[in-house]
Amino acid sequence: MTLLIVEDEDRLASFLNKGLRAHSYEVEWVQTGQNALGRLLHPGISLVILDLGLPDMDGLEVLQGLRERGSAVPVLVLSARGRVDDRVTGLNLGADDYLGKPFAFEELLARVRANLRRRPAGSPGVLQAGGISIDPLRREVTVDGRAVSLSAREFSLLKAFADHPGQVLSRQELLSMAWDINFDPNTNLVDVYIGYLRRKLGEPTITTIRGAGYRLQT
Repeated sequence: MTLLIVEDEDRLASFLNKGLRAHSYEVEWVQTGQNALGRLLHPGISLVILDLGLPDMDGLEVLQGLRERGSAVPVLVLSARGRVDDRVTGLNLGADDYLGKPFAFEELLARVRANLRRRPAGSPGVLQAGGISIDPLRREVTVDGRAVSLSAREFSLLKAFADHPGQVLSRQELLSMAWDINFDPNTNLVDVYIGYLRRKLGEPTITTIRGAGYRLQT
């Protein structure tokens, strides 16, 4: 899973980067709100750690802009602002959690894990993979807030990936999940439909693992 740190203070960002990587998370780091919003237009981020005191804009504006785009990626706010009304404002704008500075790294790590376990609010069973939201009940898919139209089979294939976040799925497994075909060595259905999904969701969304299968980026 890839976490995005939005923090302009080099020492704190370096501390978070080192600590989270030591616990097997992939980490990206940006220093401004505009760079954060630009990065979050593309898939691949599972959680955002957002500082409010950014040099170009208030972190709450970043949060508001993110939610107005329809993104449901979890956001953990970090801030030295300790007033209750500041925390309430952040939560009302769509923050999933709020941690005051200074903080213990162990608590931040526990909150990261807890937020990654949660499903987005809304319809039961809504799945989240990076910037992709999948509502099985309504059969709706959005990518960073942008609605994407999928065929029934494309939807079934995408849901198979989302049901197994971070896992490499073989062609045989995907045939079974999305087509209910146990084995057919002569079919290229999976490869064809992976191509369809990449064109609609973005080429980097699904990674080919040579000799093993495919993985949805989360």
